[in-house]
Amino acid sequence: MINWKEFRQYPSAIAGLIIIASFLAVAIYTMIAIPYSTALELWRGGESVVEGNPRNARPVWVNWFTQDDLPATTVLDSRVEGVAQFEFNDISDDIDEKIITMDFDFQADQFFPELTFFIEADFIEKQPFVEISWITPDGEEIRAGEVTPGSREIYRPTQDERVMRRLDTNTAEVGFFLSPGTLDQPVPQKGTYQVKIAGLLFEEESDFDVKLVMYGAVHGIAGTDHLRRDISVALLWGTPIAMAFGLVAAIAITIANMSIAAVSVWYGGWVDSVIQRVTDVNLILPGLPILILIGTLYSRSIWIILSAVIALGIFGGGIKTYRSIFLQTRELPYIEAAQAYGASSGRIIFRYLIPRIIPLVIPTLVTAVPAFVFTEASLALLGLGDPVLPTWGKVIENARSQGALFNGYYYWMLEPAVLMMLVGVGFSLVGFALDRIFNPKLREI
Repeated sequence: MINWKEFRQYPSAIAGLIIIASFLAVAIYTMIAIPYSTALELWRGGESVVEGNPRNARPVWVNWFTQDDLPATTVLDSRVEGVAQFEFNDISDDIDEKIITMDFDFQADQFFPELTFFIEADFIEKQPFVEISWITPDGEEIRAGEVTPGSREIYRPTQDERVMRRLDTNTAEVGFFLSPGTLDQPVPQKGTYQVKIAGLLFEEESDFDVKLVMYGAVHGIAGTDHLRRDISVALLWGTPIAMAFGLVAAIAITIANMSIAAVSVWYGGWVDSVIQRVTDVNLILPGLPILILIGTLYSRSIWIILSAVIALGIFGGGIKTYRSIFLQTRELPYIEAAQAYGASSGRIIFRYLIPRIIPLVIPTLVTAVPAFVFTEASLALLGLGDPVLPTWGKVIENARSQGALFNGYYYWMLEPAVLMMLVGVGFSLVGFALDRIFNPKLREI
Protein backbone atom coordinates (compact mmCIF):
# COMPACT_ATOMS: atom_id res chain seq x y z
CA MET A 1 0.00 0.00 0.00
CA ILE A 2 0.95 3.67 -0.32
CA ASN A 3 3.19 5.04 2.41
CA TRP A 4 1.58 8.45 3.02
CA LYS A 5 4.47 9.70 5.13
CA GLU A 6 6.80 9.02 2.24
CA PHE A 7 4.27 10.43 -0.24
CA ARG A 8 4.18 13.75 1.63
CA GLN A 9 7.91 14.13 1.09
CA TYR A 10 7.22 14.98 -2.56
CA PRO A 11 5.69 18.50 -2.83
CA SER A 12 5.00 17.92 -6.52
CA ALA A 13 2.91 14.86 -5.62
CA ILE A 14 0.87 16.91 -3.12
CA ALA A 15 0.28 19.53 -5.83
CA GLY A 16 -0.80 16.83 -8.27
CA LEU A 17 -3.12 15.30 -5.69
CA ILE A 18 -4.72 18.70 -5.07
CA ILE A 19 -5.28 19.14 -8.82
CA ILE A 20 -6.88 15.69 -9.14
CA ALA A 21 -9.04 16.23 -6.05
CA SER A 22 -10.18 19.59 -7.43
CA PHE A 23 -11.27 18.02 -10.71
CA LEU A 24 -13.10 15.24 -8.88
CA ALA A 25 -14.86 17.81 -6.68
CA VAL A 26 -15.88 19.83 -9.74
CA ALA A 27 -17.15 16.67 -11.42
CA ILE A 28 -19.33 15.76 -8.42
CA TYR A 29 -20.59 19.34 -8.02
CA THR A 30 -21.46 19.59 -11.72
CA MET A 31 -23.56 16.42 -11.74
CA ILE A 32 -25.50 17.70 -8.72
CA ALA A 33 -25.84 21.38 -9.65
CA ILE A 34 -26.45 20.94 -13.39
CA PRO A 35 -28.50 17.78 -14.06
CA TYR A 36 -27.75 15.93 -17.26
CA SER A 37 -31.04 16.94 -18.93
CA THR A 38 -30.47 20.60 -18.05
CA ALA A 39 -26.93 20.49 -19.40
CA LEU A 40 -28.13 19.04 -22.71
CA GLU A 41 -30.83 21.69 -23.03
CA LEU A 42 -28.34 24.48 -22.37
CA TRP A 43 -25.81 23.02 -24.79
CA ARG A 44 -28.38 22.59 -27.56
CA GLY A 45 -29.09 26.32 -27.38
CA GLY A 46 -32.74 26.54 -26.39
CA GLU A 47 -34.89 29.64 -26.34
CA SER A 48 -33.69 30.70 -22.90
CA VAL A 49 -30.09 30.60 -24.15
CA VAL A 50 -30.90 32.83 -27.14
CA GLU A 51 -32.68 35.34 -24.92
CA GLY A 52 -30.06 35.64 -22.22
CA ASN A 53 -26.66 35.09 -23.82
CA PRO A 54 -24.69 37.25 -26.27
CA ARG A 55 -22.87 35.83 -29.24
CA ASN A 56 -19.08 35.32 -28.96
CA ALA A 57 -18.75 37.26 -25.70
CA ARG A 58 -15.49 37.12 -23.80
CA PRO A 59 -15.35 36.01 -20.14
CA VAL A 60 -15.97 38.70 -17.54
CA TRP A 61 -12.44 38.34 -16.16
CA VAL A 62 -11.11 39.80 -19.42
CA ASN A 63 -11.95 43.22 -17.92
CA TRP A 64 -9.15 42.69 -15.39
CA PHE A 65 -6.58 42.80 -18.19
CA THR A 66 -8.01 45.42 -20.56
CA GLN A 67 -7.75 49.16 -20.41
CA ASP A 68 -11.36 49.68 -21.48
CA ASP A 69 -14.22 48.45 -19.31
CA LEU A 70 -16.24 46.15 -21.57
CA PRO A 71 -20.01 46.05 -20.97
CA ALA A 72 -21.48 42.95 -19.34
CA THR A 73 -24.88 41.57 -20.30
CA THR A 74 -27.69 43.59 -18.69
CA VAL A 75 -31.27 42.31 -18.47
CA LEU A 76 -34.28 44.45 -17.51
CA ASP A 77 -37.49 42.46 -17.06
CA SER A 78 -40.72 44.20 -16.08
CA ARG A 79 -41.97 40.95 -14.52
CA VAL A 80 -39.15 40.98 -11.94
CA GLU A 81 -40.07 42.77 -8.76
CA GLY A 82 -38.31 46.08 -8.23
CA VAL A 83 -37.02 46.44 -11.81
CA ALA A 84 -39.82 48.53 -13.30
CA GLN A 85 -42.26 51.25 -12.30
CA PHE A 86 -45.82 51.09 -13.64
CA GLU A 87 -48.37 53.77 -14.42
CA PHE A 88 -51.95 53.15 -15.61
CA ASN A 89 -54.15 55.74 -17.32
CA ASP A 90 -57.71 55.66 -18.67
CA ILE A 91 -57.67 57.13 -22.15
CA SER A 92 -61.33 56.40 -22.95
CA ASP A 93 -64.01 53.85 -22.14
CA ASP A 94 -62.38 51.29 -24.43
CA ILE A 95 -58.72 52.27 -24.27
CA ASP A 96 -56.31 52.05 -21.34
CA GLU A 97 -52.68 53.07 -21.19
CA LYS A 98 -49.94 51.17 -19.39
CA ILE A 99 -46.53 52.80 -18.97
CA ILE A 100 -43.50 50.77 -17.92
CA THR A 101 -40.39 52.66 -16.84
CA MET A 102 -37.05 50.94 -16.22
CA ASP A 103 -33.80 52.60 -15.16
CA PHE A 104 -30.24 51.29 -15.36
CA ASP A 105 -26.73 52.62 -14.84
CA PHE A 106 -24.17 52.39 -17.64
CA GLN A 107 -20.45 52.92 -16.94
CA ALA A 108 -18.72 50.86 -19.65
CA ASP A 109 -16.19 52.26 -22.12
CA GLN A 110 -17.63 50.46 -25.15
CA PHE A 111 -21.07 50.01 -26.66
CA PHE A 112 -23.28 46.96 -26.27
CA PRO A 113 -22.93 44.70 -29.33
CA GLU A 114 -26.66 43.87 -29.41
CA LEU A 115 -29.89 45.13 -27.93
CA THR A 116 -33.25 43.36 -28.12
CA PHE A 117 -36.76 43.86 -26.70
CA PHE A 118 -38.87 40.77 -25.92
CA ILE A 119 -42.51 41.77 -25.63
CA GLU A 120 -45.20 39.40 -24.38
CA ALA A 121 -48.83 40.54 -24.82
CA ASP A 122 -52.15 39.12 -23.62
CA PHE A 123 -55.19 39.92 -25.78
CA ILE A 124 -58.14 38.23 -27.46
CA GLU A 125 -58.57 40.04 -30.76
CA LYS A 126 -57.07 43.53 -30.61
CA GLN A 127 -53.32 43.72 -30.19
CA PRO A 128 -51.82 46.43 -27.97
CA PHE A 129 -49.87 49.27 -29.52
CA VAL A 130 -46.50 49.83 -27.83
CA GLU A 131 -44.23 52.85 -28.17
CA ILE A 132 -40.66 52.70 -26.83
CA SER A 133 -38.75 55.78 -25.69
CA TRP A 134 -35.08 55.89 -24.75
CA ILE A 135 -34.02 58.67 -22.35
CA THR A 136 -30.29 59.38 -22.05
CA PRO A 137 -28.47 60.69 -18.92
CA ASP A 138 -28.47 64.26 -20.32
CA GLY A 139 -32.27 64.16 -20.69
CA GLU A 140 -32.55 63.59 -24.45
CA GLU A 141 -35.54 61.42 -25.38
CA ILE A 142 -35.15 59.13 -28.39
CA ARG A 143 -38.07 57.40 -30.06
CA ALA A 144 -36.80 53.82 -30.04
CA GLY A 145 -39.62 52.20 -31.95
CA GLU A 146 -43.32 51.45 -32.30
CA VAL A 147 -44.56 47.88 -32.13
CA THR A 148 -47.91 46.12 -32.43
CA PRO A 149 -46.88 42.92 -30.67
CA GLY A 150 -48.35 39.49 -31.03
CA SER A 151 -48.45 37.11 -28.09
CA ARG A 152 -44.65 37.10 -28.21
CA GLU A 153 -42.71 39.68 -30.18
CA ILE A 154 -38.96 40.10 -30.64
CA TYR A 155 -38.07 43.66 -31.55
CA ARG A 156 -34.57 44.77 -32.55
CA PRO A 157 -34.29 48.55 -33.05
CA THR A 158 -31.28 48.13 -35.36
CA GLN A 159 -33.56 46.34 -37.86
CA ASP A 160 -36.15 49.15 -37.80
CA GLU A 161 -35.48 51.56 -40.68
CA ARG A 162 -37.46 54.38 -39.09
CA VAL A 163 -35.39 54.23 -35.92
CA MET A 164 -32.14 54.11 -37.87
CA ARG A 165 -33.10 57.16 -39.93
CA ARG A 166 -33.75 59.10 -36.72
CA LEU A 167 -30.45 58.03 -35.16
CA ASP A 168 -28.25 58.41 -38.25
CA THR A 169 -25.77 55.82 -36.92
CA ASN A 170 -24.69 52.37 -38.05
CA THR A 171 -26.50 50.59 -35.25
CA ALA A 172 -29.14 51.48 -32.67
CA GLU A 173 -26.78 50.28 -29.95
CA VAL A 174 -24.42 53.12 -30.86
CA GLY A 175 -27.19 55.68 -31.36
CA PHE A 176 -28.84 55.05 -28.00
CA PHE A 177 -25.61 55.41 -26.02
CA LEU A 178 -23.73 57.97 -28.13
CA SER A 179 -22.19 60.95 -26.36
CA PRO A 180 -23.16 64.28 -27.96
CA GLY A 181 -20.61 65.53 -30.49
CA THR A 182 -18.77 62.23 -30.92
CA LEU A 183 -20.43 60.95 -34.09
CA ASP A 184 -17.15 60.81 -36.04
CA GLN A 185 -15.40 58.80 -33.30
CA PRO A 186 -18.28 57.31 -31.26
CA VAL A 187 -17.86 57.35 -27.49
CA PRO A 188 -20.53 55.99 -25.14
CA GLN A 189 -22.22 58.34 -22.71
CA LYS A 190 -22.03 57.15 -19.12
CA GLY A 191 -24.75 57.63 -16.55
CA THR A 192 -28.28 56.55 -15.71
CA TYR A 193 -30.53 55.69 -18.64
CA GLN A 194 -34.29 55.28 -18.64
CA VAL A 195 -36.39 53.10 -20.92
CA LYS A 196 -40.04 54.07 -21.14
CA ILE A 197 -42.53 51.73 -22.80
CA ALA A 198 -46.04 53.12 -23.25
CA GLY A 199 -48.73 50.75 -24.48
CA LEU A 200 -52.34 51.30 -25.51
CA LEU A 201 -54.63 48.44 -24.49
CA PHE A 202 -57.86 48.02 -26.46
CA GLU A 203 -59.44 45.22 -24.44
CA GLU A 204 -60.41 45.03 -20.78
CA GLU A 205 -58.18 42.05 -19.93
CA SER A 206 -55.37 43.02 -22.30
CA ASP A 207 -51.85 43.42 -20.88
CA PHE A 208 -48.19 43.31 -21.87
CA ASP A 209 -44.73 42.95 -20.33
CA VAL A 210 -41.29 43.81 -21.67
CA LYS A 211 -37.88 42.24 -21.26
CA LEU A 212 -34.92 44.26 -22.49
CA VAL A 213 -31.69 42.34 -23.04
CA MET A 214 -28.54 44.34 -23.70
CA TYR A 215 -26.04 41.70 -24.77
CA GLY A 216 -22.60 42.37 -23.38
CA ALA A 217 -19.13 42.12 -24.82
CA VAL A 218 -18.31 39.98 -21.76
CA HIS A 219 -20.50 37.31 -20.25
CA GLY A 220 -20.04 34.65 -17.59
CA ILE A 221 -16.89 33.11 -16.23
CA ALA A 222 -16.00 31.35 -19.50
CA GLY A 223 -17.63 33.44 -22.24
CA THR A 224 -20.00 32.29 -24.98
CA ASP A 225 -19.65 30.71 -28.41
CA HIS A 226 -21.12 31.37 -31.86
CA LEU A 227 -24.44 29.75 -30.86
CA ARG A 228 -24.74 31.91 -27.70
CA ARG A 229 -24.04 28.88 -25.52
CA ASP A 230 -22.31 29.45 -22.20
CA ILE A 231 -18.95 27.70 -22.56
CA SER A 232 -18.82 27.10 -18.80
CA VAL A 233 -21.53 24.43 -19.25
CA ALA A 234 -19.23 22.40 -21.51
CA LEU A 235 -16.19 23.04 -19.31
CA LEU A 236 -18.04 21.89 -16.19
CA TRP A 237 -19.74 18.87 -17.75
CA GLY A 238 -16.60 18.03 -19.66
CA THR A 239 -14.92 17.39 -16.29
CA PRO A 240 -16.93 14.32 -15.17
CA ILE A 241 -16.92 13.00 -18.75
CA ALA A 242 -13.15 13.36 -19.08
CA MET A 243 -12.47 11.88 -15.64
CA ALA A 244 -14.85 8.98 -16.24
CA PHE A 245 -13.43 8.28 -19.70
CA GLY A 246 -9.82 8.39 -18.53
CA LEU A 247 -10.26 6.46 -15.27
CA VAL A 248 -12.54 3.74 -16.67
CA ALA A 249 -10.28 3.14 -19.66
CA ALA A 250 -7.08 3.12 -17.60
CA ILE A 251 -8.44 0.84 -14.86
CA ALA A 252 -10.16 -1.58 -17.25
CA ILE A 253 -7.14 -1.94 -19.52
CA THR A 254 -4.69 -2.27 -16.62
CA ILE A 255 -6.76 -4.99 -14.93
CA ALA A 256 -7.18 -6.84 -18.25
CA ASN A 257 -3.47 -6.63 -19.04
CA MET A 258 -2.46 -7.89 -15.58
CA SER A 259 -4.94 -10.76 -15.63
CA ILE A 260 -3.99 -11.93 -19.12
CA ALA A 261 -0.26 -11.63 -18.38
CA ALA A 262 -0.67 -13.65 -15.16
CA VAL A 263 -2.61 -16.38 -16.97
CA SER A 264 0.00 -16.43 -19.73
CA VAL A 265 2.89 -16.89 -17.28
CA TRP A 266 1.21 -19.39 -14.99
CA TYR A 267 -0.08 -21.78 -17.62
CA GLY A 268 2.80 -21.26 -20.07
CA GLY A 269 3.07 -23.56 -23.08
CA TRP A 270 0.62 -23.07 -25.88
CA VAL A 271 -1.50 -20.68 -23.76
CA ASP A 272 1.45 -18.34 -23.37
CA SER A 273 2.30 -18.63 -27.07
CA VAL A 274 -1.25 -17.82 -28.20
CA ILE A 275 -1.54 -14.82 -25.86
CA GLN A 276 1.81 -13.42 -26.93
CA ARG A 277 1.03 -13.79 -30.63
CA VAL A 278 -2.38 -12.10 -30.21
CA THR A 279 -0.62 -9.30 -28.32
CA ASP A 280 1.95 -8.90 -31.09
CA VAL A 281 -0.80 -8.60 -33.69
CA ASN A 282 -2.75 -6.13 -31.57
CA LEU A 283 0.34 -3.96 -31.07
CA ILE A 284 0.70 -3.33 -34.79
CA LEU A 285 -2.97 -2.42 -35.28
CA PRO A 286 -3.43 1.35 -35.88
CA GLY A 287 -5.60 2.32 -32.93
CA LEU A 288 -6.57 5.86 -33.90
CA PRO A 289 -7.58 4.99 -37.50
CA ILE A 290 -9.74 2.17 -36.15
CA LEU A 291 -11.47 4.56 -33.75
CA ILE A 292 -11.98 7.03 -36.61
CA LEU A 293 -13.50 4.23 -38.69
CA ILE A 294 -15.88 3.29 -35.86
CA GLY A 295 -16.89 6.91 -35.36
CA THR A 296 -17.46 7.45 -39.08
CA LEU A 297 -19.29 4.24 -40.00
CA TYR A 298 -20.96 3.09 -36.80
CA SER A 299 -21.44 5.51 -33.90
CA ARG A 300 -19.86 8.61 -32.39
CA SER A 301 -21.28 7.91 -28.93
CA ILE A 302 -18.59 8.51 -26.36
CA TRP A 303 -19.47 5.24 -24.64
CA ILE A 304 -19.10 3.26 -27.88
CA ILE A 305 -15.72 4.92 -28.40
CA LEU A 306 -14.77 4.11 -24.79
CA SER A 307 -15.69 0.46 -25.33
CA ALA A 308 -13.58 0.39 -28.50
CA VAL A 309 -10.62 1.95 -26.68
CA ILE A 310 -10.83 -0.69 -23.96
CA ALA A 311 -11.22 -3.50 -26.50
CA LEU A 312 -8.13 -2.34 -28.38
CA GLY A 313 -6.17 -2.09 -25.13
CA ILE A 314 -7.02 -5.49 -23.67
CA PHE A 315 -4.11 -7.11 -25.48
CA GLY A 316 -1.92 -4.03 -25.22
CA GLY A 317 1.76 -3.59 -24.58
CA GLY A 318 1.24 -3.79 -20.82
CA ILE A 319 0.98 -7.57 -21.15
CA LYS A 320 4.64 -7.73 -22.17
CA THR A 321 5.73 -5.64 -19.20
CA TYR A 322 3.62 -7.51 -16.65
CA ARG A 323 4.68 -10.87 -18.09
CA SER A 324 8.34 -10.11 -17.40
CA ILE A 325 7.47 -9.28 -13.78
CA PHE A 326 5.29 -12.36 -13.34
CA LEU A 327 8.07 -14.59 -14.67
CA GLN A 328 10.18 -13.52 -11.67
CA THR A 329 7.29 -13.62 -9.21
CA ARG A 330 6.34 -17.17 -10.19
CA GLU A 331 9.65 -18.47 -8.85
CA LEU A 332 9.24 -16.98 -5.38
CA PRO A 333 9.04 -19.40 -2.43
CA TYR A 334 5.54 -18.43 -1.33
CA ILE A 335 4.19 -19.45 -4.76
CA GLU A 336 5.79 -22.88 -4.36
CA ALA A 337 4.30 -23.10 -0.86
CA ALA A 338 0.83 -22.32 -2.26
CA GLN A 339 1.22 -25.09 -4.80
CA ALA A 340 2.36 -27.46 -2.08
CA TYR A 341 -0.76 -27.04 0.03
CA GLY A 342 -2.94 -27.54 -3.04
CA ALA A 343 -4.06 -24.00 -4.01
CA SER A 344 -5.87 -23.90 -7.34
CA SER A 345 -4.45 -22.10 -10.35
CA GLY A 346 -7.14 -19.41 -10.12
CA ARG A 347 -6.35 -18.75 -6.47
CA ILE A 348 -2.64 -18.51 -7.13
CA ILE A 349 -3.17 -16.11 -10.05
CA PHE A 350 -5.66 -13.76 -8.39
CA ARG A 351 -4.62 -14.04 -4.74
CA TYR A 352 -0.85 -14.35 -4.96
CA LEU A 353 0.54 -13.33 -8.36
CA ILE A 354 -1.52 -10.24 -9.23
CA PRO A 355 -1.57 -8.60 -5.76
CA ARG A 356 2.22 -8.92 -5.71
CA ILE A 357 2.70 -6.48 -8.59
CA ILE A 358 -0.15 -4.03 -7.85
CA PRO A 359 2.25 -1.48 -6.21
CA LEU A 360 4.30 -1.47 -9.41
CA VAL A 361 1.18 -1.09 -11.56
CA ILE A 362 -0.39 1.86 -9.74
CA PRO A 363 2.06 4.51 -11.08
CA THR A 364 1.53 3.26 -14.63
CA LEU A 365 -2.26 3.32 -14.19
CA VAL A 366 -2.21 6.87 -12.83
CA THR A 367 -0.03 8.26 -15.61
CA ALA A 368 -2.16 6.50 -18.25
CA VAL A 369 -5.34 8.45 -17.41
CA PRO A 370 -4.43 11.68 -19.29
CA ALA A 371 -3.61 9.71 -22.44
CA PHE A 372 -7.21 8.50 -22.68
CA VAL A 373 -8.55 11.99 -21.94
CA PHE A 374 -6.47 13.30 -24.85
CA THR A 375 -7.71 10.45 -27.05
CA GLU A 376 -11.32 11.58 -26.62
CA ALA A 377 -10.33 15.19 -27.34
CA SER A 378 -8.38 14.12 -30.43
CA LEU A 379 -11.41 12.33 -31.86
CA ALA A 380 -13.60 15.36 -31.13
CA LEU A 381 -11.06 17.62 -32.84
CA LEU A 382 -11.36 15.40 -35.92
CA GLY A 383 -15.13 15.92 -35.90
CA LEU A 384 -15.85 12.50 -34.38
CA GLY A 385 -16.83 13.63 -30.89
CA ASP A 386 -20.13 12.71 -29.30
CA PRO A 387 -22.76 14.92 -31.00
CA VAL A 388 -24.84 15.14 -27.81
CA LEU A 389 -22.48 15.51 -24.86
CA PRO A 390 -20.66 18.79 -24.11
CA THR A 391 -16.99 17.85 -23.74
CA TRP A 392 -13.67 19.68 -23.73
CA GLY A 393 -12.78 18.18 -27.08
CA LYS A 394 -16.07 19.36 -28.56
CA VAL A 395 -15.40 22.92 -27.40
CA ILE A 396 -11.96 22.88 -29.03
CA GLU A 397 -13.43 21.46 -32.25
CA ASN A 398 -16.12 24.18 -32.36
CA ALA A 399 -13.51 26.86 -31.71
CA ARG A 400 -11.32 25.54 -34.52
CA SER A 401 -14.18 25.28 -37.04
CA GLN A 402 -15.32 28.83 -36.24
CA GLY A 403 -11.83 30.33 -36.54
CA ALA A 404 -11.67 31.37 -32.89
CA LEU A 405 -7.94 32.13 -32.93
CA PHE A 406 -8.16 34.16 -36.15
CA ASN A 407 -11.09 36.20 -34.78
CA GLY A 408 -9.42 36.92 -31.45
CA TYR A 409 -11.56 34.59 -29.33
CA TYR A 410 -8.53 33.03 -27.65
CA TYR A 411 -10.47 32.12 -24.51
CA TRP A 412 -12.63 29.72 -26.53
CA MET A 413 -9.66 27.55 -27.45
CA LEU A 414 -7.45 28.09 -24.40
CA GLU A 415 -9.93 27.31 -21.61
CA PRO A 416 -10.51 23.61 -22.44
CA ALA A 417 -6.86 23.22 -23.49
CA VAL A 418 -5.68 24.51 -20.10
CA LEU A 419 -8.03 22.14 -18.27
CA MET A 420 -6.70 19.20 -20.27
CA MET A 421 -3.13 20.21 -19.52
CA LEU A 422 -3.93 20.50 -15.82
CA VAL A 423 -5.37 16.99 -15.83
CA GLY A 424 -2.20 15.73 -17.49
CA VAL A 425 0.03 17.58 -15.05
CA GLY A 426 -1.92 16.44 -12.00
CA PHE A 427 -1.90 12.73 -12.84
CA SER A 428 1.71 12.86 -14.06
CA LEU A 429 2.99 14.47 -10.84
CA VAL A 430 1.23 11.87 -8.72
CA GLY A 431 2.31 9.02 -11.00
CA PHE A 432 5.98 10.00 -10.99
CA ALA A 433 5.99 10.30 -7.19
CA LEU A 434 4.34 6.90 -6.78
CA ASP A 435 6.90 5.43 -9.15
CA ARG A 436 9.72 6.67 -6.91
CA ILE A 437 7.95 5.37 -3.79
CA PHE A 438 7.27 1.89 -5.13
CA ASN A 439 10.53 1.57 -7.06
CA PRO A 440 13.45 2.20 -4.65
CA LYS A 441 15.95 2.22 -7.53
CA LEU A 442 14.50 5.56 -8.69
CA ARG A 443 14.73 7.37 -5.36
CA GLU A 444 18.34 8.42 -5.81
CA ILE A 445 17.79 9.75 -9.34
